[in-house]
Amino acid sequence: MQLSREFLATSLIVIAVPGTGTLITLAAALSRGRRAAVVAALGCTLGIVPHMLAAITGSAALLSASPAAFTTLRYAGAAYLLYMAWTTARADGPLQLASMHDARSHGRVVREAILVNALNPKLSLFFLAFLPQFIDAGEAQPTQRMLELSLVFMALTFAVFAIYGLLAASVRDHILSRPGVLRWMRWSFAAAFCLLAIQLAWLHR
Repeated sequence: MQLSREFLATSLIVIAVPGTGTLITLAAALSRGRRAAVVAALGCTLGIVPHMLAAITGSAALLSASPAAFTTLRYAGAAYLLYMAWTTARADGPLQLASMHDARSHGRVVREAILVNALNPKLSLFFLAFLPQFIDAGEAQPTQRMLELSLVFMALTFAVFAIYGLLAASVRDHILSRPGVLRWMRWSFAAAFCLLAIQLAWLHR
């Protein structure tokens, strides 16, 4: 499988731009440590699978053509982001300081990470427009090629988010020793989720 430098460069730029997945991963890293950071990165990666499948199978085109379906998914995603903002602002939310070996916490992290990306209709439309650009017009098996590009994009997503998370986890001890900083970060993350929710709610196809 040959990959163009343009595909790799564009993918890395898209992935590296901070968004909801970045917030989820950083919150997990700061509150629960390295293992949770990797778990969150995995959850964010799994959350984009439905959108990639929608692009490959053509379902994303139906979503784009159906105002009702698009609006429903858009508002569901915005509502979930507002829920994340509310829980993050609470002391027992995603930025709650928990044991690095708490399996229940890790389960919550991966569920939240998957839902945040799965409920974002922008991803379906993005992949519908993004992947075909890197498939030659004369490609004998375009579906297989889209699947290959999707798997590479997923691998890059996991790697970039894991790096973000591990870097954040490396300063976790400094955060733990400063309750005031943690409180400030909790409200900052909550505000960021609110802004992303508003942005998604106002999104047009």
